[in-house]
Amino acid sequence: MTVKQSAWTGMLPVDDTALYVTDTGGSGPPVVYLNGAYADRSHWRRVIAELGSDYRHITYDERARGKSKRSADYSFEACLRDLDAVLKTRGVDRPVLVGWSLGGILAWHWADRNPAHVLGAVIVDAFPVGVTDEAGQEHIRKMFRRWRLLFPILARFGLAARMTADQHAEFNIEANEIAAASVPVIERLTCPVWFVMATGDSLGTKNGEMEQGRTVLDPILARNPNIKVSAKVASNHSKILRNDSPAVARAVRELVSAHGHTVD
Repeated sequence: MTVKQSAWTGMLPVDDTALYVTDTGGSGPPVVYLNGAYADRSHWRRVIAELGSDYRHITYDERARGKSKRSADYSFEACLRDLDAVLKTRGVDRPVLVGWSLGGILAWHWADRNPAHVLGAVIVDAFPVGVTDEAGQEHIRKMFRRWRLLFPILARFGLAARMTADQHAEFNIEANEIAAASVPVIERLTCPVWFVMATGDSLGTKNGEMEQGRTVLDPILARNPNIKVSAKVASNHSKILRNDSPAVARAVRELVSAHGHTVD
């Protein structure tokens, strides 16, 4: 019997902060959306509209993003704890995780740690590559310091966090290090993980750096049959959710169907 869950929107206390969470409810397969590093939940609206009411959609703003509160801890582990808290509070087991950019990295790490409690993951233009040398990390710090006056404006559009420039930078550096060390994690995933890949460079990259990074997936695809590229789309990293939401929704729909689940 399928249990219909009630819709809910509110603030969820976690650690020293509170997260803004929305749950559309319903009896369809639960899909949990994981945002980009400094993005808020609003970026998923086109994907959610494409999938429609046959699915239960759960979104939330990470710490210091969107409508969520600030925190003393913006670490990657804190992001994983936040996902744990959202799933536990909303009574979700075996969701499809859909993550863009940093959200994709969160998705494959959470799936690796909780293989019995995830149906699968759709990763939107994230791959196991990152800046780890000292020169690159110092470049990241300088870049965020140059942009510091823009953060209050960008945050209103879901494009920055309510963090200092140094907090932005250190979060980015940690995410790069974790991404770069993720090849073994992806290679051992036992649930279906489908990638939707963008094309070309994006903000902060040039000379084909993003395209070169995406090729790191090629040998992993050959070694782990649970991994596949569902689509390669024309949009770049920043525009993929806006311009190619049908491809992301299609990947979710096909993953759910291919692994024995139906929608109402």
